Amino acid sequence: MKNSKNHINSESNSPPSGGIQGGTPPRLAEKLLLWFLKDELAEEVLGDLDEKFYSTAAKHSTRKAKRNYWFQVINYLRPFALRYFKFKNSYNTMINHNFKVSYRQMLKNKGYSFINIGGLAMGMVVAMLIGLWVKDELTFNQNHKNYNNIAQMLRVESDGLGGTAVNNSLTTGMGNLVRQSFPDQIEELFMVRARKQAPIIGNGEKKFREVGIFLEENGPSVLTLEMIYGSTNGLKETRSILLSETLSQKLFGEENPVGKTVKLNSDKDLLVGGVYKDLPKNSKFSEAAFFSRLLLLFRENEESMNVWNNYNIDIYVKLANHVNHEQLAELVTEKIQDHYDDWAKEAGQTFILHPMKDWHLNSEWKDGVNVLSQEKKFVRLYGVIGVFVLLLACINFMNLSTARSEKRAKEVGIRKTLGSLRKQLITQFYMESFLYTIAAFGLSLVLLWALLPWFNETSGKGIVAPWNLTEFWLAGMAFILFTTVVSGSYPATYLSSFRPIKALKGGLKPGKAASLSRKVLVVFQFNISIALIIGTITVNNQIQAAKNRPIGYSPKGMIALAPGSPRFGQQRELMKQEILNTGMADAVGFSNYPVTSRLGWNGGFTWEGMDPSFDQSFNTITISNGYADAVNMEFIAGRDFDPNRETDKNAIIINESAMKAMQLENPVGTVVKYDPSWREAVNYTIIGVVKDMIKGSPFQQTDQSIMFLDQEYTSYMYIRLNPNVSTSESIAAIGEVYSQILPEAPFDYQFADDQYNQKFEAELRIGRLAKFFTLLAILISCLGLFGLSSFLAEQRTKEIGIRKVLGASVINLWKLLSKDFALLIILSCLIAIPVSYNVLQGWLDSYEVRTELYWWVFAVAGLGGLVVTLATVSFQALKAAIANPVRSLRSE
Repeated sequence: MKNSKNHINSESNSPPSGGIQGGTPPRLAEKLLLWFLKDELAEEVLGDLDEKFYSTAAKHSTRKAKRNYWFQVINYLRPFALRYFKFKNSYNTMINHNFKVSYRQMLKNKGYSFINIGGLAMGMVVAMLIGLWVKDELTFNQNHKNYNNIAQMLRVESDGLGGTAVNNSLTTGMGNLVRQSFPDQIEELFMVRARKQAPIIGNGEKKFREVGIFLEENGPSVLTLEMIYGSTNGLKETRSILLSETLSQKLFGEENPVGKTVKLNSDKDLLVGGVYKDLPKNSKFSEAAFFSRLLLLFRENEESMNVWNNYNIDIYVKLANHVNHEQLAELVTEKIQDHYDDWAKEAGQTFILHPMKDWHLNSEWKDGVNVLSQEKKFVRLYGVIGVFVLLLACINFMNLSTARSEKRAKEVGIRKTLGSLRKQLITQFYMESFLYTIAAFGLSLVLLWALLPWFNETSGKGIVAPWNLTEFWLAGMAFILFTTVVSGSYPATYLSSFRPIKALKGGLKPGKAASLSRKVLVVFQFNISIALIIGTITVNNQIQAAKNRPIGYSPKGMIALAPGSPRFGQQRELMKQEILNTGMADAVGFSNYPVTSRLGWNGGFTWEGMDPSFDQSFNTITISNGYADAVNMEFIAGRDFDPNRETDKNAIIINESAMKAMQLENPVGTVVKYDPSWREAVNYTIIGVVKDMIKGSPFQQTDQSIMFLDQEYTSYMYIRLNPNVSTSESIAAIGEVYSQILPEAPFDYQFADDQYNQKFEAELRIGRLAKFFTLLAILISCLGLFGLSSFLAEQRTKEIGIRKVLGASVINLWKLLSKDFALLIILSCLIAIPVSYNVLQGWLDSYEVRTELYWWVFAVAGLGGLVVTLATVSFQALKAAIANPVRSLRSE
């Protein structure tokens, strides 16, 4: 068989005819493979690997081919492929003996084993969860096969506030011009409706409001949707739709729906062209329950697909290989500038191409420049936390291993006296370390299985258990070996070097170096724990600071809905009146945007006395009569729109921020001219000023806003419930009226306070995860302290007995055993507090509205760490202090 191996190797080193010269499969990988692989598989496997190597080298690079070759070799480390290794009987006997001794040691010291295995397992599971979370973040959008070639067009322009902004919304005219102008650089271009749509999709009596993507027909093929039924070309018809697997099952059950029809908003029949597999949560389009034609939103008017004055489109391109993003963006800017309208020229628009790989972690901009995003900060933060929590567990493991090993000096002396060689003792200690680590790894897998559903719910992820990932098992094996070597190295090398006579006489005493190293590790542990406590309290304070801000309206007791019916506009006033007639509502109002939304920014406003240099936009919203009462807006000057005044059609209401931006001391009565580029100029009169309403993020300053009166152009409905009637009774009565007037549209309402609370979701997730990690870090540290204090108390048993005989009180003995740990925690605080302050100050600086780093946060964290430490140590200290001194002294 040796000759056959040599023959195989000689063939594998020669590339096939026409192959890549200058690169051969890695020799070391080949040797490793032939060492563990069964002989009967060697020839076939090597042939396949060589073929794959030269193919990869030809398409990509020799480096990538070698990397892939190593990956494939390691992947064959599976039971079916491993050859049977025969060892000498003496070697097998030694392994069995070491295993039995190690196993008995674990059973003999059950408490110590529990602490060691439990602490290490908790550290491992935290590292696994964070590792999976980080991987999920780093692989965002990688489910798309064209991941490396897709980019989004963005525009850079004046933000209307004196700075520069990057916006995604463009015009259909831009998309068509770019598609026609760069056929060599751009293989595909498709346009998508920029604003999220959530219409009603129905099949008979089954009706659901679902988030969908309206795009051009080539979009699904560029995004490489994984089809279950039909194909990605299923949007050829104008009135067609692709359903997600989940929505298809909700509408049609398990049957194939291709060729059937569904209703869009109860008035359009759409042909089902295919069913695609649900997109993973770590995808930009993960919310899409369906894909349909963009033309439907433009009322099937082809002319609307080529306009230049309506910025309502996202543009995505699939670039040809090796196209330079920056150079193409410059060409796009140059091409489009001749088609600018006056406003765009004033804004000084330029364009960039944002690659798909940067959409998630590199999607924040400041003054037109890409800056470190919150998402990327969290990836780094959680990554560091994961490493540190795992390090905590390893420190515990090593601390306790080294501490306990000093008790085994006599065992080493006896074994050496009976003839044990040093290498046999080294093997024994490493075997024990390996058993502890493998047991902890097994327990961590159970914890991972149990915690993953909760972790997904808390973090908003859809992470799948990694049982079928080779990289996961390889990382697990590497960690097991690393921990085994590191934790077993001290007892293996130090204890095995003892001289038998000295060890048996009991002359071995732990030196100051060993004691000092343990103290350093304890300080390091509590540095991490205290820093996490400070961070968790600060995150909670930041959330509360935003929640305590005046909202400017009252979401409590208000419901919101967006009726998905084409008849809603005709029945709006009738529904309002019928709902008020029930007595279950105090007010009903309508608007063109959700009350919690920042949609709708416009420029073109002028007024008498305006600063000539003023160059700012306003957030605009159209509302109906009754809207102010429905949302409970607070007026600080002037009045609300009056349905009995015809002149209020040309009236506006502004907020405090708009009043300050316009520099108006008495704004009521001021005439404001509105002259946008897309319609004729109109003069409006300010009739009222309201308090600022938080519409965007509660962690940002409020926007300057202007409200117009329009009874027709509204699609969102707000109902202020009667506070004197139970919510359930009110909802039932209102729902009945709604169903009578619009039976084709489901009554899917939301409580406005739930909508508002969703704005805190990202920060709440950070807080929940931070609490979880902090709790585990403290628990791991306390387990280590418990074991270490137990060991130290055991070491000083006779000293404590003598002190008690000489009259020492329990309190004095408790102080004796606890003061060293208390000093270590104080030292930890002195190190952790300034580090935490600097890190958290940098994090808070990214928020416009933020909390302060109060002194009491650091005091609570330090005091909490000290209390937890003393509570942990005191159990062992008091146990030793109240023990009968006769027992501890009698053994002498």
